[in-house]
This record gives sequence, structure tokens and C-alpha cells, in this order.
Amino acid sequence: MNIKISNRRLIGLSFIICHLSFSMMLASCADFFEPATDDEFDGETGFTSNTEMYTGFLGIMTKMQAVGDKEILLTEPRGELIEPTDASTSELIALYQYDQDLQQNSYANPQGYYEVIIACNDYLNNLTRYRQNPNVDSEAWQALVSSTVRVKVWAYKTLAEIYGQAVWFDDPITEVADIANDDRFQLLTLGPLVAKCLQTLDEGYEGVDASMQIDWYEWLDPTHTVTLANSQYRKWNYIVPDYVALRAELLLWQGAVLDAAGTDATAVYKEAADLLLRRLGEQINVTSDPGSNVYWLPSAATPGHYSPIWNNAQPYPYESVSAIIYDYTHNQTNTLLRHFSNEYPNEYLLRPSEAGIARFLDATFNPGATTNDTRYKCCFGTSSLVPYLAKFRPVGSSARVNAFQDDCHVYIYRATQLHMMLCEALNHLKRFTAMNAVLNIGVKAGETDECYRGGTAEWEGFASTVDPQVCDWTGTANWGTRRYPSMGLRGCFGLTARPVETGILRLGEAGTLRYNDLALLDEAMLEFAGEGKVYPMMCRMAVRYKDPAIVSDRVCQKYTDEALAATVRSRIAEGGYWVPFRLY
Repeated sequence: MNIKISNRRLIGLSFIICHLSFSMMLASCADFFEPATDDEFDGETGFTSNTEMYTGFLGIMTKMQAVGDKEILLTEPRGELIEPTDASTSELIALYQYDQDLQQNSYANPQGYYEVIIACNDYLNNLTRYRQNPNVDSEAWQALVSSTVRVKVWAYKTLAEIYGQAVWFDDPITEVADIANDDRFQLLTLGPLVAKCLQTLDEGYEGVDASMQIDWYEWLDPTHTVTLANSQYRKWNYIVPDYVALRAELLLWQGAVLDAAGTDATAVYKEAADLLLRRLGEQINVTSDPGSNVYWLPSAATPGHYSPIWNNAQPYPYESVSAIIYDYTHNQTNTLLRHFSNEYPNEYLLRPSEAGIARFLDATFNPGATTNDTRYKCCFGTSSLVPYLAKFRPVGSSARVNAFQDDCHVYIYRATQLHMMLCEALNHLKRFTAMNAVLNIGVKAGETDECYRGGTAEWEGFASTVDPQVCDWTGTANWGTRRYPSMGLRGCFGLTARPVETGILRLGEAGTLRYNDLALLDEAMLEFAGEGKVYPMMCRMAVRYKDPAIVSDRVCQKYTDEALAATVRSRIAEGGYWVPFRLY
């Protein structure tokens, strides 16, 4: 559900941030631009005006900024690509070695995510109280409620995919330590936790639907004093986790849990596929913002739009679904460059492993790969004769001229993820032809037109929502001729198709599903390298097939020390792919 908030009284966001006091969170402009995880809401006073309601939401954003880089820095040393450098710290080495006692490890501590949840609970509690105020802006109130629910569910989803469990609570508390001292709070394991997240999205809050989307550009600049492309507010449309992406990912997790239990998950995967196809169908057919659909549909234009996904001052509109944003000129930073870059004053604590780099050029693993492969060139760089992860700031970056800027945006979801999640859902619906098209060769016009025009199960959802006789993914869209038709996640880069099974005769149904899932996982290792997205997907596959070796077979390739590799493999086999941290 989209909402464009009409606001006769709301002033520009930059003015709100720097000039309006917020009794619960923002004592000054600097408080917002310097996120700290020890901030607390003052639940005693509550909101007294719409201004405090608006600015209160920005307090939650500071909490998200504080954990924006956490999943990357926590999971990548445990993943298939990244290893510590000689300058690294004992804490990062402990993650890399899968140490079993991480209680004192600051990277492993989930406190920051719980502080996001605490902020959301307190904010929702204060919104409930403020709803009775006769001056409340009802439209804005509902939109902020919906946004806050999604942020809370995103935090729990992230805890689920890293730790495999979390303590659920809806009551307002003041600090994380209170969780351990309250018998009302329940530690949920993966299955119940995912179910609780989906239930929360279903129920919303105080009768408000959790899918409402704020168009910040319309809200903050309703007279359109500048165009959307040039608006400073465009980036704010990315700051809240997208409902469809969030729900679809949770549905894939739920499907994995059900599969592991031997329970039919067809309805779950169908809901995920339907949601994703509808979301993608809406976006790739956008005509009001020319060019914004270029990358949402992988096509011949994609390679030229790949590097700017990261080497851009703001989240890249052609690819961004949801992102955590920073601005170093206002002291909003994360630590990605400090960890991955070797340019002074950065510390170069983590680097891509030799095995991880070689994987991109291995024609067996990555069919058709060459040194000219767009993703390979974008992912890795060499500076002062050492390799580094170059996604966040390539050498010679025009977006981040100085190595110390450290304001890289962190994508919560990007368009390619939606395509990859769609492939996973289609696989488990046994829609193998459609899955192969999305992954490898693109949805073609011509001989397959009758499939989606006829509304067959294989191509259900690919037809245009405007004209059912047209598939907007092909060269013919309902509004005319598409210059850049679908070419598939691999085909758009000119790569050879990754082998997948399009029938069950060779391997049987169970074997086919597993084979294709692992093919998708291997592709994710190339597409999302270094982004903190691959390791959770590995864990999901391990859960689905009850096979930790899915993780260890990929992770252990980077260890040159055979004894360490054997130790890591053993620990993963015991379920150690979840980060071991006891909250209490």
C-alpha cells in the first residue's frame, strides 16, 4: 500500500533535523548525525506535537545507522570470501576461526539490533498515546506506525538469520539489560521467530497495515520545487525496509523451516513468488521516472549500471530497494572503509581471500568468466600491491574522493535480490523453466509468449498488470517497445548459463530442488560478494536440507591452514554456523 502524505504544516526534513528539539532522542543536530547506541527514549513525557512525532522517527533511523555495517562485519569473516589481514584484530580473527566463545566479542554482540527494537517499541508506545491528541496528523501517524513495524521486524529477521534465535518483546523497556530481568520475554528459536515476524506483518499495529509506503519526496516537497531526480529527499524513500522484500525473505525462511520438518510449504513459496512478481512488475514498468527501471530488469544496460550501485554518493535509484544512508559531512559514518580499505587513515583489517577471488575467474564455477567480467572488476581492486574489496570505494572514486569519508550506504535490499529470491521461490514451486529464465537467459518474447498469455502455472504473474496479453519483461511492454528486455541475472553480463535442472527425471524431485538451490547459492556468492547477504542464504540452505556441509563446503575453501579448515568444518557440522552468543 503506497501513501503520499499531504502535509500543510510539515517543513523540510533538514530543518527538522537541525532546528527542532526532540525530547526523547534529539537534544541537538549533532545527536542525530552522530548515532550512538546508548541513547534512550524518555517515555515519561511522550509526544506533544506533530513535530516531535516526525522527528521521533529519525531517532529510530540513528539506531539503524549504528548497526548498518554490523551484519557485513560479523558474517563476512565467517563466510566464503573474506579473511583477516596481518593488521587484523583478535576479535575478527575469532570470527574467522569460528571460535565457540564470543561472549566478549563486540562484533558478535547483538545489542545494537535489540536497541533498534527497543527504540521501535518505545516509539510505537508513544504514538499510541499521541493518537488521542486532537492535533495529530492522522495520515502521517499511520505511515510512521507502518514504517516502524517494518523496521522492528527487519531487526528481528536479521537476528534470526545471524543467531538463529532472538528474545521477542513488545513492551517498552529502557535498555537491553532489562531483557534478561523480565520473565515476560521469551527466547524464540528460528521457526517460531520467523512465524512471529510474519504474524507481526500480518497484524500491523493499532489497526494500521504494515505495508504502507511513505513517498518522502511527495511528503517533504509536495510542490516539487525540484525534480525527483535532483531532489535531496529521493534517498529518504529507501530508508525503511521494503514490505514486499522483507515479507518475501521471511517466507523463504519459513519455507526452509517447513521443508526441514517435511511439511508442505507450497503455499508459502507461492505467496513469496506472487509478491515478488507483482513488485517487480510494477517497478520495471515505471514510465513516470525515465530510466529508473533499467536495472530492476537485468538487461544489456545492466553492466554499465553496476559499479555506480556502490560508487555513488547516494543509493543508486536503478537498483536500490531499501538502504541505510550516511553523510560524512554531517558526521554520519560507518566503518566499512576502515575495515576494507588500505588507504590512510583506514586500517585494512579484512581482505578478499585468494580462493574467493579465484572463484570469480573459475570457468567451472562461473561459466564463461573472464577478467573482463563486470562483477569481478567491480568487486576487487589492488592498491599498494595488496588486494582489497573495492565495492565500497574503488580506487579513483569520484563519489568518495577521500579515503576517510566512510559514508558508504548499506543496502538492506537491492533489486537483484528480489530476482534471486524469486528464483528460489520458483524453484520450490517446480517452475523450473521460469526460474532458469530469471537466472540465466531472460524471459524471451516469441516462442514462449503463449505461456504467460495463456496464464499457465509456469508463467503465472509474469504478464503485465495493465495488459494481460503482454509480458513487460520482454521487448514488448504494454506501453510500447522495451529497449532493454530481460536477459537474466547471468545473461545480462554475457556469461554462460549456470547449469540448473529444468525437470525432475535425472535427479528426482528432492534432488532437483537441492541442485537448483545450490546453484542459486553459488550465483549469490558472485553477485553479493562482501555485502553480508551470502552467509544468511547459506544458513537458510543448511536449515532447509539439514546439512551444515552446505556452509562448510563453501567456507572452508578459503583456509590455507588445513588444520584450521578441519576445525572450522567440525564446528559448522555441530551447528556452529549460527553465531554463538548468549543474550542472558
